[in-house]
Amino acid sequence: MTKIAIIVGSTRTGRAGARVAEWVLERARERGDADYELVDLAEADLPQIDEPLPPAMGRYTLAHTQEWATTVAAYDGYVIVTPEYNHSFPGALKNALDRVYAEWNNKAVGLVSYGVDGGVRAVEALRPVLAAMQLADVSAAVSLNLRTDFADFGATFTPGEHQGPALTAMLDQLLSWTDALARTRNSATPTAS
Repeated sequence: MTKIAIIVGSTRTGRAGARVAEWVLERARERGDADYELVDLAEADLPQIDEPLPPAMGRYTLAHTQEWATTVAAYDGYVIVTPEYNHSFPGALKNALDRVYAEWNNKAVGLVSYGVDGGVRAVEALRPVLAAMQLADVSAAVSLNLRTDFADFGATFTPGEHQGPALTAMLDQLLSWTDALARTRNSATPTAS
């Protein structure tokens, strides 16, 4: 069965991302069309990149990088749940993306963002990074607004009714692209040595 990781992209204390990711996970599992699992960057314990060689070489020497590479490689596709911080996405998410390379290649990713304006600038900042990682981001996305999809400015997550269909559309595209890219991954020559 297709395996999809739902990545919690924020590690901040008091973050809304864990609640959002749980909502995505619950709705996704109701579909029964893939094996969905949470991957929380707060639990991954990744220091700033500390490998002696560039990640594109694929020669990871440190245990935490090797473990992260194994985690990333175990999935066929991803949903990234990210807040918007200062018109972009969190540094912890950038660090997690940059830490390994080939393990991300030729896979699809869907985006769920949240923030004062729905986190749309975080998504736009992520798209070129994902392309550089050879991740195909699907066009359908979920944008959660702190003013309308949360009570008490983020303390309580209460997604609007329109968010369910938005999530369904994103997951539909994600699974379609994940299946299409499986053929590419299965025939690709490894890029790392």
